Amino acid sequence: MEIERKFLIDKIPFNINELEKHIISQCYISTDPVLRIRRLDDEYILTVKSNGRMERIEIEKELTKQEYEELQTMAHGNVIEKKRYIIPLTDYGYPDLKVELDIFSGLFKGLIIAEVEFPDKEKASSFRAPDFLSRDVTMDDRFFNSTLSTMKHNDIENLINSLN
Repeated sequence: MEIERKFLIDKIPFNINELEKHIISQCYISTDPVLRIRRLDDEYILTVKSNGRMERIEIEKELTKQEYEELQTMAHGNVIEKKRYIIPLTDYGYPDLKVELDIFSGLFKGLIIAEVEFPDKEKASSFRAPDFLSRDVTMDDRFFNSTLSTMKHNDIENLINSLN
């Protein structure tokens, strides 16, 4: 089970170069249900997700590079490229939580989304976001990667421009 909340960030208040970083490229074979393949640094992952916003079933399986490349031929829509920075929330009173800060590139350059995963729904509901997490977009489908993968270029431009 995946339980997470999503936030936009207006300004990053710290030096991200000091944080743990991952390079991600992902694409979708299906968006309903979500069937995603992802390259995370040098790992390849197949993910299946149920419908839902804050809470949904998520199953991940490791792939070989060859399996990933073969599945890529079945993918459609936009490829999502981003750098993910890991921000521990210990200094904000949450020693067991972290922010996954995604800075998008390629078609989605200018988009920054932060996700916080929770061990249970109660903790997700009671979470008080630090000030640098500006707007909760957990219930806004436009900010799900699977939705981004289906957007037309003009809609992507409009979405990113609406954030400035």
